[in-house]
Amino acid sequence: MEYEIYPIKKGVCAPEGFVADGYSAGLRKLDSNGNPKLDIGYIFMQEPCMVYATFTKNKFQAAPIVHFKNYVHGKKSNFILINTKNANAMTGQRGVDDVCEIMEKLQEKYPQIQNPIMCSTGVIGCYLPKEKIIESFCHINFINKDEDSHFRAAQAIMTTDRYEKEVAFEVICPDGKKFRIGAMAKGAGMIQPSMATMLCFITTDAKLPQEKTQKLLEECVEKTFNTISVDGDMSTNDTVMLLQSAKVDGIDLEIFKEVLIMVMEKLAKDIVRDGEGSTKLVGFEVCEAKNDFEAMKAAKALSNSLLVKTAIFGGDPNWGRIASTIGASQITCDAKKLQIFIGDILVYDKGVILFDKENEKKASLQMQKESFLIRCNLGIGEARYLAYGCDLGHEYVKINADYRS
Repeated sequence: MEYEIYPIKKGVCAPEGFVADGYSAGLRKLDSNGNPKLDIGYIFMQEPCMVYATFTKNKFQAAPIVHFKNYVHGKKSNFILINTKNANAMTGQRGVDDVCEIMEKLQEKYPQIQNPIMCSTGVIGCYLPKEKIIESFCHINFINKDEDSHFRAAQAIMTTDRYEKEVAFEVICPDGKKFRIGAMAKGAGMIQPSMATMLCFITTDAKLPQEKTQKLLEECVEKTFNTISVDGDMSTNDTVMLLQSAKVDGIDLEIFKEVLIMVMEKLAKDIVRDGEGSTKLVGFEVCEAKNDFEAMKAAKALSNSLLVKTAIFGGDPNWGRIASTIGASQITCDAKKLQIFIGDILVYDKGVILFDKENEKKASLQMQKESFLIRCNLGIGEARYLAYGCDLGHEYVKINADYRS
């Protein structure tokens, strides 16, 4: 179905009915100029709405996720508070109680807030500095103050991110109806979503059928955020939330789904591009696999392989590491049927090594690009899966060796 789509500004504030901003509560150290860094972001829905969410599959889910499932799931909410620097994970019942206390104090100060939600990101295994967070509530404003408030919100939720991640579209449907969708995300390390440390908040003014929206969100997450990896580590806090102000009725669900995937795919690739210390975005495509599961298993094995990632960092077209990783993934494969492409350069063809000096040079040039594709044809079946990953270099070690400081 044809429709028009236009990129617009204002991120999560682009759809009607949403206010967002970010401020400093003193959770992070001062910047190099002695100024406070943004560390609290929030989204206010002018009318309470259902919140659809997917979370990490890590068995040790953080306290904010436990709080949402116990106290907010299935209810309408109009406020999300997001803090950085502290994940409030592995903090037991005290961590959940701290969220409850913070949310209660928030509602005492602002009675218009209903069923508030808290999301956290940062260091695992530390209790929240709840006094600082509660004292900072005076910075919350429920009116859109300026054109940059969405930008501050996206900045405030970052941890090791090098840049903020936002997107917004206006869509004109064939019948002339218009809707908007906006989003912000954070994530650079501990990225192996199985739903990264990743958080994503999506807003829309489209009215969606309540009985179908959760499944729609899960399907879109599976096709986007669940295809990416930076370092193969799954966080305790990964969260994707979809909020709808329902101002525009009668929107075709298939059109909305296509646009939602565009939004998520853009942010997913931004997360990989911003991977801690990364310099390249790489697609790992496995084709002609026995079934969908085996295609996914092999592609994700490639995106997570430390040997493959370090070869990419060095620009070394070491196709043997690619072949070895596919075999180690224990999927159905045959060296006599396998083809390996680096970019558009065929380096291994069904048992024949095509890695002469000329091809090695061509493949190496492909790997110098900011983004490129590694494609493996298994020659077994018809299934295909495309995963996204990045290289792994010295900076990743440097960042994570002193992350808590």
